[in-house]
Amino acid sequence: MSIKRVPLSKLKRFMPYLANYKKEIFFGILLGLTCGVSNVFLTYQIGVSVDLLLGKGLVDFSKLLVILGQFLLILLVAVVSQFIIQKIGNQIAYQVVADLRKEAFEHLNQLPLRYYDQTLHGTIVSRFTNDMDNISIAVAAVFNQLFSGFAVVIVALGFMLKLSLPLTCVVLVSTPIIFLVNWLVARSSQANFASQQAIVGEISGFINEMVGNQKIVKAFQREAENQVAFETMNQELNVRGQKAQFASSLTNPSSRFIDHLAYLAIGFTGGCLILKGDSHLTIGIISSFFIYASQFSKPFIELSGITTQIQTAITGLERTFALLNEKPESPDLQTVAPVTNVQGKIQFKNVSFAYEKDQPLITDFNFTAEPGETIAIVGKTGAGKSTLVNLLMRFYEVDQGMILLDNHDIREFPRDALRQDFGMVLQDTWLFDGTLRDNLTYGNPQASDQEIQAVLEKTYLADFVNRLPEKLATPLGSSGLKISEGQRQLLTIARTMLSHPPMLILDEATSSVDTLTEKKIQDAFLTMMAGRTSFVIAHRLATIQTADQILVMDQGKIVEQGTHQQLLQKNGYYAQLQQAQFSQ
Repeated sequence: MSIKRVPLSKLKRFMPYLANYKKEIFFGILLGLTCGVSNVFLTYQIGVSVDLLLGKGLVDFSKLLVILGQFLLILLVAVVSQFIIQKIGNQIAYQVVADLRKEAFEHLNQLPLRYYDQTLHGTIVSRFTNDMDNISIAVAAVFNQLFSGFAVVIVALGFMLKLSLPLTCVVLVSTPIIFLVNWLVARSSQANFASQQAIVGEISGFINEMVGNQKIVKAFQREAENQVAFETMNQELNVRGQKAQFASSLTNPSSRFIDHLAYLAIGFTGGCLILKGDSHLTIGIISSFFIYASQFSKPFIELSGITTQIQTAITGLERTFALLNEKPESPDLQTVAPVTNVQGKIQFKNVSFAYEKDQPLITDFNFTAEPGETIAIVGKTGAGKSTLVNLLMRFYEVDQGMILLDNHDIREFPRDALRQDFGMVLQDTWLFDGTLRDNLTYGNPQASDQEIQAVLEKTYLADFVNRLPEKLATPLGSSGLKISEGQRQLLTIARTMLSHPPMLILDEATSSVDTLTEKKIQDAFLTMMAGRTSFVIAHRLATIQTADQILVMDQGKIVEQGTHQQLLQKNGYYAQLQQAQFSQ
C-alpha cells in the first residue's frame, strides 16, 4: 500500500513534541558539552604526555603523574556525563513517542469509518508499533551523540587551529565530502526504506487476518496457499530490506575511508612541513593533531553509523504524519440541537449515496418510520441494507438529500449523542479482553447488579453466568473464558439491552443461535422493542413477520413495501423469497 509523501518539513513538525521537554534537553546539552569538552581534553593530555616522554631531556615523572591524575579525573567526568546523557536521551525519546502515539490514537478515533474500510488494519497497527519504535530508537541514538559531538567538533577545531592552521585546513576539506557521501546515499536509499515499512504493514495485516480466522483457514485447507502468499510478501520484504540496509550501510565505511584519507593527508602535510624546517611542529603536536582530527570527524562518522536508524525513523514519521494528515469526520455544526426526549420518527428524504462516486448505490431514497414502529429491511446482498444503517448512524454522510430524526436533520445533532440513541446488535460479534461485567456494561457503565441480572434473564444467560465460579468477574478473551459464537452473540444482545437505547438497529442479530433460543430471544426483543423505533436487517424471513413495515430493497431502492401479509398478497419479490425459504 502506498502512502502520501510528507514534505521535508516533517522534521519541523516533529519539533513541537521535543519542545515539551525543554528542561531535560537543556540539561542534556550541558552534559553533552561537558562530555565533549572532557573527551577533547583527554586528547590534549595524551599529547602532553607524549611530549614529556619523547621530548628533549629526561622524563619528568612528577609532571607526568599530575597529568595522569588529571587524565583520570577528566575520564571520570566524561564517563558519568555520557551515562546520564544516555539515560536522559532514552527518557525523552520514549516520552516524545508516547506523546506522538497518544495524539495519533486520538486522531484515529476521529477518523470516519471510510478510512477503516479502505485501509489495511495491519498497516494501521504497524504505525503504532514498528514505526513508533523506530522513531524512539533513532531519537535516543541522535540525542546521545548530538550535543557531545557538537562540543567535540567546536573544541577540537579550536585546538587544531591553535596547533596548526595548514593541518586544520586539510581536515576541513575532508568534512564536506563526508556530508556529501552521506546525503547521496541517504537520498538513493530512502525509497527502499519507505517500501520496506509499507511491506511490514502488509505482513502485519496478513498475519492478523490469518491468526484471527485460523478456523476458516483450516476448514478450507488453505494452509499451503497462505504459506505461499506469506513467503511471497516475506521475500519482497527481504529484497527491499536488503537493498535499503545495503545502501544505508555504505555511509559508515565510506565516511571512515574519507577520514582515513584525511589522516594520510595530515601525515604527508605534517612531514613536508617538518622537512621544510617548521620548528613549531613536534612529534607530540602531530600525534595530538591526529587524535584531534579523529575527535573532530568522530561525531560525523558516528552519525553515519546510525543512518539506517535515522532513515527508518524518517519513514516512520512519514507514515505517522500521513495518518495525522487524514481528514477527520466533519465537525458537528456549531448550532447543534440537543438530542432530548427522542420520539423516534425517522425520515429519509431524497437520499442519494455512493461509496465510490462512479458507482451509485442509493439514489433518491424516500421512506418514513413512525415512532415505535419496527422496520424490517430485506433484500439480496449488495442491495444497500447495511448502507442505510451506516447513513442513519452517520458513519457515512449522505451525498444528497437528508435524514430526519423527529423532524430535525440528523446533521444538526452531535454525532456522539445521535449514536448513543441507537442500540446496535450486529451479526459480527465483538467482545474485548475483560470481565463479563466490563463487556456487558460497555454501553452503560453505571448499570447495577439488579439491572444486569434482569437482562441476563431475558437473554437466557443467567444460568450460564451463575454457574461460573467467578460469575460476572469471569475474564473473557485470549487468556480468559472461551465461549461459543452463540453465547458471544447473546452477550452482545444483553449489552445492547442494558444500554436502554430509545431506538434499535438489529443486523441479523440471532444468526448464531439455535432455533429454540432464537425464538426466546425474539420474544425478548419484542419486549425491548416495544415503544422503540427499530430497524431489523434480516435474511431469515421468519424473524420479521411481525414487523410494522417490511422494506424490500434492490440496487439501493425500495422495490416493495408493506406488512408481511400485504407483501405476500402482492406475489412479488418478497413472496418469492418467502417461497424459496419455506419450500425447503
